[in-house]
Formats: sequence, C-alpha cells, structure tokens
Amino acid sequence: MVLTFLSDSYLRESASQILFFMSVIISVIAAYLLGSISFGLIIARKQKRIDIREYGSGNIGTTNVFRVVGKTAGILTLLGDGLKGSGAVLLAQGLAASATAMSLAGLAVILGHMFPVFSHFRGGKGVATGLGVFLVLMPWATLLAGAIWLMCCLLWRYVSVASMTSALSLPMFGFFLGAGNSFVIVGVVIGLLIIWRHQDNLERLWQGTESKIGR
Repeated sequence: MVLTFLSDSYLRESASQILFFMSVIISVIAAYLLGSISFGLIIARKQKRIDIREYGSGNIGTTNVFRVVGKTAGILTLLGDGLKGSGAVLLAQGLAASATAMSLAGLAVILGHMFPVFSHFRGGKGVATGLGVFLVLMPWATLLAGAIWLMCCLLWRYVSVASMTSALSLPMFGFFLGAGNSFVIVGVVIGLLIIWRHQDNLERLWQGTESKIGR
C-alpha cells in the first residue's frame, strides 16, 4: 500500500508539472501572437489607407502614427499596444499563476510587437506594449518610470530620449521597490531591447536631425 501511495503521489506530481509546463508554453505562444497584432498598421490602413511603415520614421508605434495619421489614431494605437501587453501577462497569470510565466509572456509579447509574424517581422519599438506589460508586473515602478518619461519630454522634447531613459530606469525602480527577481530581470532585458530598437533615433540624435515634440 505504501508503494502504491508513493507511486500515485509521484504520478500526480508529474502530471501537475507537465500541466504547468504546458500552461507556460501556451502562455508564451499566445503572448507572441497577441504581440504580433500591429495596431498602428491596422489603424493607419483603416483611417488613411496607407502603410504607416512607408511614412514618417517608418515605425508602426504611437509616435509615428500620431504624427502621420493624427491624434485620435495615435491614442488608439497607444491603447491597443498597451492593452495587448497587459493582456498577455494577465493571460499567463490566469493559466500558470507563476511569476516566471508572467515574465516570459511579457517578453514574448514585446518580441511579437517588435518582430510580428503577421507583418513580415517589421514591427515597433515596444514602448507602449512594455508600458502595458509592466503596469501589471511592476505598477509602482512603472508609474515612476512614466514620471521620468514626462520629465524628459518636458526638458528635452525628444520622445525617443524619454522612452530610452524611462526603459532604463524602470528595472532600477523595480529593484529598489522590492519587485520579484524575475520581473526585474525581464525589465532589464526588455529595456535593452527597447534601446536597441532605437538605433535609428540614436543616429539622428548624434547628427542633430531627430524630431522634437511639436516640430
């Protein structure tokens, strides 16, 4: 009987581990596919019948949509990209109830946004989607990073500088506020990805040709 009990316990534990592993895999795949929905591209096509990647900076994100298509389109893009970030993390929380699963889903939705399978892997820079991700993972740190973003915009009037600065500051705020290690680590990874995606902006900043807010 003891052997039977131990065997049944082992099988239940193994089945639980397999179920958890499958939940994480499903969460990550779903997050990537959700991230691959390019709201800026869809909204620009609906409102102006254009491919936003062929106008302005060529980016599908909020700033370029705002400048090329208009204020309403920019706001809708921000909301869509932010909600898909939050949605991916909340889905992982519901399926796997694990900080690791939520962190991996957050990374996957960012990668989906940057390299969307539905748009020939030509995506955005991940700022708005990252905002949605970290409003769930590290809300207080995200609010502080948002304050940094606003301050940088007011001081220097460069959205790109504000975005990169806030992306770097967020994991530091998370660390000092006691966020989970996996959340802070994924914050560092996503922050570096966001800066890497701003290579063109860094070149324009160096050359003095980067557009300022209001220009």
